[in-house]
Amino acid sequence: MSATATRRGPIAALNPVAKLGAALLIALPLVLTIDPVSAAVALLLELPLLAAAGLNRREFWVRTLPIWIAAPLAAVTIALYGATSGEVYAEWFVVRISEGSLTLALATFFRVLAIGLPAVVLFVTVDPTDLADGLAQLLRLPARFVLGGLAGMRLLGLLTDDWRALALARRARGVADTGRVRRSLGMAFALLVLSIRRGSTLATAMEARGFGGSGPRTWARESRFGWRDWMLLAVGAAISATAITVAVLTGSWNFILGGAA
Repeated sequence: MSATATRRGPIAALNPVAKLGAALLIALPLVLTIDPVSAAVALLLELPLLAAAGLNRREFWVRTLPIWIAAPLAAVTIALYGATSGEVYAEWFVVRISEGSLTLALATFFRVLAIGLPAVVLFVTVDPTDLADGLAQLLRLPARFVLGGLAGMRLLGLLTDDWRALALARRARGVADTGRVRRSLGMAFALLVLSIRRGSTLATAMEARGFGGSGPRTWARESRFGWRDWMLLAVGAAISATAITVAVLTGSWNFILGGAA
């Protein structure tokens, strides 16, 4: 267990596979339906789970900021251009705000939050190596695929440093004073070329060290799946079951594949 995990909540020390499974169990019913009741119930039940992750207030808002931006934007788009049904409140050109579009907008807002928040918060404390160990040892995914993904995740952290180094190098040469848009496009292209070169070098090095072999592979650390991990999966399943039950009992369940409006 890492020092970072011990400073966080009880969920931080759990197996990444359990966190992945819990996030999928929560998201599955919300993907199959578009109604505000199931999404709102799921979001409400997720609050203790989010608190158990142990994130401080600043880290929580910084990590989840894209979700808080995407949810209202998606809701506004659906409210203005969504399927029209029921009473029409306003209409102009291609914009039509109706009772049905507002209901879909509310459902979309809660849906984005209920799916996105646990997915982000649960994976904040995930170590890429622990995740790769779990995927390969517990889920039996191909080792070559897992190790390649792990190498790619490790290289993502270098992109920020590379971008900063490119900016400093261009400024030292005196080509970073004007044309911000053109400079950004040039730096993005340079970063892409640098990433491809580094990825090719890493792939060659991994092949030379036998990471691409087809034989049985040993792992330095054993990935364990204990009763706490099963409890997290049970919590995710309970949240989904409760959200579905409440939506069905209130008559708001709107199964997408069933062709409901």
